[in-house]
Amino acid sequence: MRTIQVSDITKNIKEMCIEANHFLTPDMKEALENAVQTEESSLGKQILNQLQENLVIAAEDMIPICQDTGMTVVFMEIGQEVHFEGGSLVEAVNEGVRQGYVEGYLRKSVVKDPILRENTKDNTPAVIHYEISDGEKLKITVAPKGFGSENMSRVFMLKPADGIEGVKNAILTAVKDAGPNACPPMVVGVGIGGTFEKCALMAKQALTRPISERSSIPYIKELEEELLQKINNTGIGPGGLGGKTTALAVNINTYPTHIAGLPVAVNICCHVNRHAVREL
Repeated sequence: MRTIQVSDITKNIKEMCIEANHFLTPDMKEALENAVQTEESSLGKQILNQLQENLVIAAEDMIPICQDTGMTVVFMEIGQEVHFEGGSLVEAVNEGVRQGYVEGYLRKSVVKDPILRENTKDNTPAVIHYEISDGEKLKITVAPKGFGSENMSRVFMLKPADGIEGVKNAILTAVKDAGPNACPPMVVGVGIGGTFEKCALMAKQALTRPISERSSIPYIKELEEELLQKINNTGIGPGGLGGKTTALAVNINTYPTHIAGLPVAVNICCHVNRHAVREL
């Protein structure tokens, strides 16, 4: 049995909120650099260069990459041999978010009630997802999610007869409907299978997979590559102003489902696809 103090959780969550909002992960940075070289549209190339300049300024001056610093989504993969001490784990996570957003001067975008709309003034509470794994490790992923792209997300409850062509059509429909609103070039997270809520969670988790990694399932790997090509052939382009770089990656997760169902969720993220990952 391994003991972790919840104060360590707070400290790391605080740092990760600030890190994710100021610096891209290496895979995203590399993908954007490559996109500048491969984009054929002169306007698209100009926009990509401006995005690169924005990233440099954000890192050097410690200014958030985007003014929408998102609602904080936290994935916690907890080893079953881990024991937490020192207080509530939920409160520790939210305290880390509070400190990160208040002390990091990040925009507070969370309202206490979805109808009454009173701002909580510290970006809490976070949306926390827990997963129990073997061993005694704790893996934390902090993914601030802006709502320009979040609002473009979709769930399709397809019929099994719709098959893989129905899945492709659903994903392409979501991307085309999003157009410029998701701040392309985008990363497209997809969940296929499970239930209504499971496919949505898988789509969200798919966004945190390094975009240089393809699915280990051969036909899903082919589907990711095919859809990326089709999405980039839509001509939406950087900033929605035309070009071949509409998406940087399509990441698909799957799960077993019911004989009568074929749930598909599409969770789109903008060109920064912010997240930070640590293992304690």
